[in-house]
Amino acid sequence: MIVQVVFAIFAGICSGIFTGLIPGIHVNLISVIVLSSSAILLQITSPIVVAVYVISLAITHTFLDSLPSIYLGAPDAGQELNVLPGHRLLHKGEGHNAIVYTVIGSLGCLILGIILFPVFIISMEKVYPIMKGSIGYILSLIMIFMIGKDKGKRLKSLTLFLLAGCLGLLVFNTPNMSQPLFPMLSGLFGFSILLTSLLQKSSVPEQDFNKPLTISKKNVVKSVSAASGVGFIAAFLPGFGSSQAAIVATNIVGDVGDEGFLSLVGGINTANMLISIATAFVLHKARNGAIVTVQKLMGIVGFREMLLFLGVALVVGGIAAFLALKISKVFARFMVRVNYNVITYSILGFITVLTFFFDGFIGLIVLFTATSIGLVASFWKIGKNHLMGCLILPVILYFVL
Repeated sequence: MIVQVVFAIFAGICSGIFTGLIPGIHVNLISVIVLSSSAILLQITSPIVVAVYVISLAITHTFLDSLPSIYLGAPDAGQELNVLPGHRLLHKGEGHNAIVYTVIGSLGCLILGIILFPVFIISMEKVYPIMKGSIGYILSLIMIFMIGKDKGKRLKSLTLFLLAGCLGLLVFNTPNMSQPLFPMLSGLFGFSILLTSLLQKSSVPEQDFNKPLTISKKNVVKSVSAASGVGFIAAFLPGFGSSQAAIVATNIVGDVGDEGFLSLVGGINTANMLISIATAFVLHKARNGAIVTVQKLMGIVGFREMLLFLGVALVVGGIAAFLALKISKVFARFMVRVNYNVITYSILGFITVLTFFFDGFIGLIVLFTATSIGLVASFWKIGKNHLMGCLILPVILYFVL
């Protein structure tokens, strides 16, 4: 049994590297494959071993999914807000440091989440009924506050929020799209930034691995604490995902700089995944594809299984943090050895081909529409956080209507 668990952890880490580094390949896709193959897998091993594989995969993914968003401008869901600050640091020669900040957030949230796990379990049943009925109104107030802060640009900010929100509503109501988030998020946050870089004839400077980290201990504490707190909320509220949680968290902690922001966004997905284990144990509900798979494999997640999953998460998180830093250095060296325009065109082509592969011409229409809205934000010099309306407006309407 121990040998099988160790092998499952190893296989999960390898799979998490694959899903974390390849844009458009998500944990949910592998989870569906595992579930559809469960009849064969359960003849070879037990449900708990397969569940350990899925948990290892999901935790590893949360440590590595910042690499394509920062180095390639191709964000995974939950990483779209990382693109701009990560890109800024990349062009300062601090791309690797940007990854370090996200790893600090992920590892910090993992450790803090395990320490606070008993608190999450005790409070979850009490908080769930209260938050469930008010989350739409809370999100509405947050967006009103954010738009109101843009003095002199409020109308433009509102316009972009509504444009992105309408796009999200259309995309989520378009039938038979296999990967609706990929073209929409890539267009709004990645494609548009890469095109702007081409127009500005940007180049990636030599990456300096010796530049000191500039994030303060105070901002690390603020970012990790806020990410863990909103990750707790995101883990058990339907429709309230990591991106919406990031919007809430940034308004809680205030200005923590690019470094603190990267730690915050990097930590939320890890916190979300960890606390989802508590959701499965306490509420018997799943809020992501990995936990859905675990529940379908095992039925009920008991106390012993929960403790095993927490232990696995801690071990895998430590290994994934090490791997993320090592792979980041490989990315950083590669980026400066190849002409930046060649890299940019290759990424744009890769995103386009992948979009067509997933969703054909409908996907391309979504990609180019989203890119146009993203370019408007760049030309108007409006914060791209307002483009999160693509996810936030549908969630608000889901809860309010």
